[in-house]
Amino acid sequence: MSRMSLWEEVRRLNNEGTTVMLTTQYLEEADHLADSIAVIDTGKVIARGTADELKNQVGGERLEITVEVDQIATATKLVEQVSGTTPTVDTGIRRISAPVSNGSASLIQVLRLLDDAKIHPLDIGLKRPSLDDVFISLTGHVAEVVTEEVVGGKNAAKRK
Repeated sequence: MSRMSLWEEVRRLNNEGTTVMLTTQYLEEADHLADSIAVIDTGKVIARGTADELKNQVGGERLEITVEVDQIATATKLVEQVSGTTPTVDTGIRRISAPVSNGSASLIQVLRLLDDAKIHPLDIGLKRPSLDDVFISLTGHVAEVVTEEVVGGKNAAKRK
């Protein structure tokens, strides 16, 4: 059965009123299928809630802007003015990123400021955190994938 077929079957069962307990390390899968999520690390539940509730714990939306190299400094100052925080700058990919609390209003405000400064972004948008971002924020590491391999005739769990 393909992954998408499995997703459809889980949705069908849930729509019929069946509670499905799904364990997965593919957090995109949990985001699409789960009404309620428990984040487990080293055998302990460290957070629970809906996908949106967990994502809001990480800090909501981030404003991300890509500009030309010679515009990074000015654009960074404008993003800082709108976000009220020091933006993260990745000069290699020319991306400026900062958390914002009022989503689209911040996007519109920074677009106006960029336009006034004659800066035309190559890319701009709001990014909501993923459940992977939530997991990393809560645990400090990515989710481990556990595989089984046969060692000396016995199955053994192997973490990657």
